[in-house]
Amino acid sequence: MTINTKVFGEVTIDDDRIIHFPSGIIGFPDLTDFALLHDEEKGAGHIHWLQSVQEPAFAMPVMDPLIAMPDYNPEVDDELLKNIGELVEEELLVLVTVTVPSDLTKMTVNLKGPIIINAIERKACQVIVEGDNYAVKYPIYEILKARKAGE
Repeated sequence: MTINTKVFGEVTIDDDRIIHFPSGIIGFPDLTDFALLHDEEKGAGHIHWLQSVQEPAFAMPVMDPLIAMPDYNPEVDDELLKNIGELVEEELLVLVTVTVPSDLTKMTVNLKGPIIINAIERKACQVIVEGDNYAVKYPIYEILKARKAGE
């Protein structure tokens, strides 16, 4: 399938790369099919894009939460994950959404609402983590800057 995206222009997405969100994502329940993309010219880097297949103008920046918080390990009720199939830890991908304001020094990730992807079945869901251990707006600019300097 070929779609004309806002971030990447025209891209071709193989059917076997589409990730299905049975319940959509928070705030966008009608958007259920996405592809995980990254900027080929810049390499994979830390930030990827969850590109909607149904709405080409909609893409969310996402990243591995362990980059922002190495001990990130939220407890998620199994009931919230039942729609994405049997989970095998080695085939589980956890991502968090990134907010990139015009002032990059205020960039944050949402550690409270991770996206859980079952890579085997290509099904996913976004959940809300209970408790106060994780922030909705966790600052990451300095973390990314330090990681880049260390590369």
